[in-house]
Amino acid sequence: MSEKLIRRDMIKAAAAAAAALVLPRTLFATLQDTDESRLVEWVTALRAESAFAGQSTTGARAVRAGELAIGTPYEAFTLEAYLREGGSPLRTEPLALALTRFDCVTLVESALAVARLAASTQTPTWQRFGREVERMRYRGGRRRTYTSRLHYFSEWIADGERRGLVRDLGAELGGVIDSRPLRFMSEHRGSYPALENDAVFREISAMEWRLDSQRTYIIPTARIAGASDGIESGDILAFATSTPGLDVSHAAFAYRDRRKVLRVLHAPLSGGAVEITRSTLPEYVEGIRRSTGILVARPLRG
Repeated sequence: MSEKLIRRDMIKAAAAAAAALVLPRTLFATLQDTDESRLVEWVTALRAESAFAGQSTTGARAVRAGELAIGTPYEAFTLEAYLREGGSPLRTEPLALALTRFDCVTLVESALAVARLAASTQTPTWQRFGREVERMRYRGGRRRTYTSRLHYFSEWIADGERRGLVRDLGAELGGVIDSRPLRFMSEHRGSYPALENDAVFREISAMEWRLDSQRTYIIPTARIAGASDGIESGDILAFATSTPGLDVSHAAFAYRDRRKVLRVLHAPLSGGAVEITRSTLPEYVEGIRRSTGILVARPLRG
């Protein structure tokens, strides 16, 4: 029997196994059954495919999860929904989870969570998926109030690097230090409902000032083509912006197609659905208004 037929049979068996499992409800989130069954289906498929598809790294598995998410609708501000429903930013923040809708960051977090579960021998439960997302999304991996969330993506990378979740590639790929202070949230208080609370506003402002000592490396737009050989499929991309006080405007995965051309797998900011760009990475960055370059981090198993 050919390798292709063996792989197809394994995927069919994985799908059947996924359909037979019933995931327990947890306190992390109350979502549709399709989100939970999708988790099991994706993890099982990644495990079945890994021996044939060379998914030996967390990034390779994550980008495969991203491929499985193609066509999933974009939905903005899902992490803020509890605030719109009257929740308090002073209480422990609910953990928003979904696999049937994404914004740019939740796609990255969710695909990485699926990848790490696929690399383990544990049963892929919704609770374990939530724990994987939680340790990426919150400072030090500890979910507390609104201010414990990693709101600036450059800190998301730096915090993850300190805890062995990612490796910042900016310096080795020829990046330059972006020393601009991050003040976007505090200077646009009216755009963030949680900042209506004075205590939360003070905490966010203090966090921004602490980040002044953080080293953020940006690969300038003009240097991306030259640095591309050092970027692997599954590396995390963040698109730097010249908007005052803001570090990045978008996050995604690097994606190498069958011809090894470097593209972008992402949940597009303009809405629509998860997709792989037709343009190459350098072309995509050049088309972003106010873009100054990219931040690059390599996912680790953690």
